[in-house]
Amino acid sequence: MGLSGQLPAHVGVIMDGNGRWAEQRKLPRVEGHRIGAERAKEIIETSATLGIQYLTLYTFSMENWQRPVSEVSMLMKLLELYLRKELADLKKQNIIYRAIGEISRLPENIQVLIQETELQTAVNTGMTLVTALSYSGRNEIVRAIRKLMIRQCRPEDITDDSFADYLDTAGLPPPDLIVRTSGERRLSNFMLWQSAYAELYFSDTLWPDFDREEFMKAIRDYQGRERRFGAIP
Repeated sequence: MGLSGQLPAHVGVIMDGNGRWAEQRKLPRVEGHRIGAERAKEIIETSATLGIQYLTLYTFSMENWQRPVSEVSMLMKLLELYLRKELADLKKQNIIYRAIGEISRLPENIQVLIQETELQTAVNTGMTLVTALSYSGRNEIVRAIRKLMIRQCRPEDITDDSFADYLDTAGLPPPDLIVRTSGERRLSNFMLWQSAYAELYFSDTLWPDFDREEFMKAIRDYQGRERRFGAIP
């Protein structure tokens, strides 16, 4: 695919712009989300083909619960449809599926589908696909602190590494690259702890138009950067 250089092991994507894409075309917002879901599938397949080890998609934020009930309901139906339809493809592509976030807030049928998908793809050995659902970086950190308090951990025993074990992303490496679409330039509460040294790439392209080639631009941009992690090169 025309790449030279080291690939990011873990890519996080803030998929933004579905609603604006639909509004610009005088279409219902649901159509933007539907096309956005198709675009997500394309980026998942591209990532797996490239050899990226971990891909995390910011699918539904904690703040998204504040949207109109009709839109939230529609998003839940799209999520249910995806989980039901794509399980066979995930297994065929050898992709491991994992969800992070306050999953208990999701509808019960969605929770069951998530558990089934995680279980049935756990034996796979390829890329790990992570969907952030009902997710907030601040909420994740607060929940991790609560777990530490329940276990009565001693303050002197808490380190960066041990704290990370209580986050939703325990066992996953931090993202090397975070991509955000739609022209916005902020993290919007996404992977706040994990993104400390992530490279950030902002695209003006709305998510439904963020195709394989746009994704490759982000990867090439990453490959042209020098990562120093605060040290002298």
